[in-house]
Amino acid sequence: MSEINYEQPAYVPAVPGPEHELLKPFQGVFNAVVRLWLGPGEPLEQPGLMTNTFQLAGFFLHQEYVGEQHGFAGRGYWGFNQIARKYEGFWIDTASSTMLHESGDVDKSGTLWTMCGSVTNPQNGEVMAKRSVIRLIDNDHHMMESFLSVGGGQEFRNMEIRYTRV
Repeated sequence: MSEINYEQPAYVPAVPGPEHELLKPFQGVFNAVVRLWLGPGEPLEQPGLMTNTFQLAGFFLHQEYVGEQHGFAGRGYWGFNQIARKYEGFWIDTASSTMLHESGDVDKSGTLWTMCGSVTNPQNGEVMAKRSVIRLIDNDHHMMESFLSVGGGQEFRNMEIRYTRV
């Protein structure tokens, strides 16, 4: 058993770094237009409002979404894991009991994030690969597209969200 050195602090808090700074344009209140493809044909479209605030010493961007139709709501967190050197996020909403986890990177421009994870198909229980692409267009606009693939098959777009600062 090792001895505790009481002269040294047992915990030294981390501080947000430049990777967290890249998330600052997402902070604020945004009108959102969600387009969801459930199969071939035209997507379902739903307007909503996304409110993003930094929490926990500026490490995590808290996302709170309220849809204008069907009582849909969602919550998430997005941040940069300084140990794994990856952006990480999770999302929960009223459409399922699933916690969606993703991790990924930003490109050299600091405006394009690619996040990957997996999700279970609610119709058959099969695990699908999920890829999200988040584009910072300017300080007042960004968008997110998500893509799914089943069993290593062809990827297809299932959702697009366009955000405009209020």
